[in-house]
Amino acid sequence: MKPRINTALSLIAVPILTSLLLAPCPVRAEEKKPPVTRYWMSVETHSMSMPGMEQMQGMPGMSSAFGPNRTLHLQLNSPKALPPDPEATHDIPPGQNMGKTLPLLSPEHEKAAERYTPEERGKQKYEKPKFRMLIYWGCGEEVRAGQPLVIDTEKMSPADFAKAFSGRAVSHQSPPSERDGWIYAEWPNRKSSIKVPVDGSLVGDHFIHGNYAPDIRFSIDRMHDFMAPVEFTSVQGALTESIRFQWKVIPTAIGYFAQAMARNEKAGETIFWSSSEVKDSGFGLMDYLTPADVRKLIKEGVVMEPKTTSCAIPKGIFKDTSGSMLNFIAYGEEMNVVYPPKPADPTEPWNPIWAVKVRLKSTGMTMLGREQRGPGGIRERQRQKYQGEGPREQPQEQYREQEKSAETPPPPPPQEEGTMDKVKKLKGFFGF
Repeated sequence: MKPRINTALSLIAVPILTSLLLAPCPVRAEEKKPPVTRYWMSVETHSMSMPGMEQMQGMPGMSSAFGPNRTLHLQLNSPKALPPDPEATHDIPPGQNMGKTLPLLSPEHEKAAERYTPEERGKQKYEKPKFRMLIYWGCGEEVRAGQPLVIDTEKMSPADFAKAFSGRAVSHQSPPSERDGWIYAEWPNRKSSIKVPVDGSLVGDHFIHGNYAPDIRFSIDRMHDFMAPVEFTSVQGALTESIRFQWKVIPTAIGYFAQAMARNEKAGETIFWSSSEVKDSGFGLMDYLTPADVRKLIKEGVVMEPKTTSCAIPKGIFKDTSGSMLNFIAYGEEMNVVYPPKPADPTEPWNPIWAVKVRLKSTGMTMLGREQRGPGGIRERQRQKYQGEGPREQPQEQYREQEKSAETPPPPPPQEEGTMDKVKKLKGFFGF
């Protein structure tokens, strides 16, 4: 009987064992990685130049108004629970000339008063914005074929309107911010908001520490220090002409972009121009960009190469305006540090604890169509005005026609907004 029992058992056991062996092995679910503490440093150099500014540099408050100025924004996101007495600070290198440390604080908010009651909000009607824009692009003395691109909100559908404004896609950057379940701290803040000195340097060792974030240590080299300011070496041409401008090379820049705007009050038009060699509105490019995006945009002809030192705005596009504003940006390299570093072996586990990003830009602004030089020019008159001098000599004939085109037109009637007010509103609307 035993052989029969063994045979019977084998007939039962073999299929069971076979199914177990062939069945897929249960894979243990991958452990969820803990969230990473993020720390961003946004580093900017900004300057503004105006006709006659050289003679005004010695006046009180003029250096802070026109620059060059340096700004620093520190932002921390930590996934830890907020302790009863939160504390964090950023120890800085001596060369920064801002003391030993910069405290990081969470912002305090007051509850905003309700502007409308729920009933009133329900009655509010959306009004389609009404404005007309002319968009030009490209460095050169003449307007190119196919320009301008006209954006008229009264004649365009929302889809066409959005398409006209869309430019080249760039990476979305999300700095640390206030969010549910995370601690957010920043500098400047209510405890410390000292000005960054013009001779300050970020080069050296940095240490962020506190009771709600891990210790963060890293070093900054000269490539990721404050960038040199934007310096225009020449701005030539009246508003009726092609306006040519040149600038000094910024050693650590990886690309440049320029944009100018003005308002034609009579026609009710806002005019934009960008240095892009291909049709592109340029909106959204006057801000920090990743190095990968800068390289891509250089290949596409949107951003100028770092060796470029001059550009020209096409003739006459601002001829019916009272003045134009030029915005210029130099993009800098970006530094990213993650701890612990990613292992070379892809099979090894990697659980980052913190990540640091240092991003850089240098920006400049100047007024166009008012850079007339020579005896009797606006620069000379500004110098005489602020130094208390009278006219030294009669304007030469070659400058008189330029002076006529540079004179400021009469102010608009009291009931109308001024040009610069509308320019400011448009700048705020488009985020630059």
